[in-house]
Amino acid sequence: MADPASYRPKEIPELPGVYRFYNEKDKVIYVGKAKNLKNRLTTYFGSNLARKTHRMVNEAVRVDWTIVGTELEALALEFSWIKQYQPTYNVQFKDDKSYPYLAISMQDEFPRIFITRKEKRPGLKYFGPYTNAWALRNTYEVLLKVFPVRSCSEGNFQRAKRSKRQCLLGDIGKCAAPCVGWVTPEQHRDIAVKLDAFMEKGMEDILPKLRAEMDSASEREEYERAGRIRDQIESFEKAQRSTQGNLSDDLDGDFISIHEEGLHAAGSIFMVRRGSIKGSRSWIVDQERALEGDDQVASLFFSIYNGATPAEIPNEIYLNREPGDQLALEAWLTQIRGARVSIKVPQRGEKVELLQTVDRNAHYALIQFLSKRATDAAVSGKALLEIEEQLGLKRTPLRIECFDISNISGTSVVASMVVFEDGLAKKSEYRRFIIDTTEANDDTRAMHQVITRRMKRLLNDRAVDESDVAAIGGKLSKFSYPPQLIVVDGGSPQVAAAQRALDELGITDIALCGLAKRLEEVWLPNNADPLIFPRNSEGLYLLQRIRDEAHRFAITFHRSRRSKVMLESLLDEIPGLGSARRTALLDRFGSVTAIRKAAVSELATTPGIGEKLAETIAQSLAQIGKGEQVDMATGEITGA
Repeated sequence: MADPASYRPKEIPELPGVYRFYNEKDKVIYVGKAKNLKNRLTTYFGSNLARKTHRMVNEAVRVDWTIVGTELEALALEFSWIKQYQPTYNVQFKDDKSYPYLAISMQDEFPRIFITRKEKRPGLKYFGPYTNAWALRNTYEVLLKVFPVRSCSEGNFQRAKRSKRQCLLGDIGKCAAPCVGWVTPEQHRDIAVKLDAFMEKGMEDILPKLRAEMDSASEREEYERAGRIRDQIESFEKAQRSTQGNLSDDLDGDFISIHEEGLHAAGSIFMVRRGSIKGSRSWIVDQERALEGDDQVASLFFSIYNGATPAEIPNEIYLNREPGDQLALEAWLTQIRGARVSIKVPQRGEKVELLQTVDRNAHYALIQFLSKRATDAAVSGKALLEIEEQLGLKRTPLRIECFDISNISGTSVVASMVVFEDGLAKKSEYRRFIIDTTEANDDTRAMHQVITRRMKRLLNDRAVDESDVAAIGGKLSKFSYPPQLIVVDGGSPQVAAAQRALDELGITDIALCGLAKRLEEVWLPNNADPLIFPRNSEGLYLLQRIRDEAHRFAITFHRSRRSKVMLESLLDEIPGLGSARRTALLDRFGSVTAIRKAAVSELATTPGIGEKLAETIAQSLAQIGKGEQVDMATGEITGA
């Protein structure tokens, strides 16, 4: 590493500009802008630098700058250099996936409409992006019915011209077939222009025209044509309802949110036009090397709007946080659009609620990104080694088992066990436990019970001779494979309970830790203070994923069990219906819902159930069901 003092410039102008730091390979590693270059650059050569900033200036060997006239010029040049050099220490948002667009080739003699995921090319007009490819495909099919523009490739188009035979799309009314002269080039272009106008302006203009055309066709007694137009109107209205939701008709603009977790962040955008969500998109950034204090909003804006056409930029953009360079960003967008663009942070009402939805999308995009990282063998291997090092384990925890408890006020208590091998979930070995509440009426006792039961199975299976099992063609139980690490969902009390269970069984070769949710602290047995993993630790990310998976699995089981118990309890209220008869009814019909729907004659043929009792059952269930309903997903009793 170079000594920053060795390349510290002596004469720095007190003017606005953009600067670049270079490493020993003459590669740009950081680009920044400043209103006053001298004041800004001086901060990099002082003491008490933040960790990543200190690392960057020590990796660099020189710095240069370019003077500009205005803050807008500085912003534009910074964006240009970031795009050109891809500096290591700059915040750079990247697409989390490839989104489909609807494209129209208006420059062609016979314009073409098609769906594409490729990079934008000049000469094509794009609409989108669309997050739901299936919904886009349905919209695409509707558009072809209303605006029968050609959608075939150039090769197929020329082949149809030579053979003078239209394709299937022409036969079914989804293409005007200009290839065989059904319409002139001018007529076909007119259809394409109408399609373009519809995609730009929406349904406000097209629907009244279609209704007028339908009425006119009906007056001329062209009922088939009127029927086709009616179907087109219904298709558009259905599409409009599916995208508009509960938004106000006058709501217009881009809604952008940034969600951060540790050293990762995600940005999402909803493009809203006239109360309809026309598209959405997400970007991901890994901030492990990004310098402290860098403006994330500016970086995300560059990812979204760099290369955008004027029509793609709205007059208002709504954010969930104040941008650092708001005036410069507004000027930059205004320059691209050719008209005023405002950036706002709403404080109340519909816009705030919509931004909350956008933030949830950013959150889920980040979760998906981290999940994809988990399937990377290199990342998983690094995570396991970090866990081994941080916990001081004797060996790498190739098999990790995690336990979680789920209950409501001590009722319907259940536990889950999830298994991760080599950093990946092994769902075939997940297990669920029903906790005996006579012995375990709180989380710690429940944790002690489930660890005891699981480890007893392990000890029993260890006593089995593997050669004897192999000789008879059998195989060992899945419980016979010991974990190298047990993780419990909770803090010191849960860890202590689990350790007590291991001690009672004499198990000393399995490591144990707990992960508390609030501060993501890692607790070890017999330690008064928790262990704090680095925030950028892949080991911590893996422990979090394992803990969250155990929690999800426990909650799912708890909901189903709670629902079953609540439903079956309805039968307890019926006089004359004992446990044997309840069992007989459930064995035959499968559920209380099916019993309620069954006829009295069907109930009467059940073993142990006569006609009189069958009538009582039917009347009782009908009476019980009048005032309440049971949510089958949650087990919650709701009003009728």
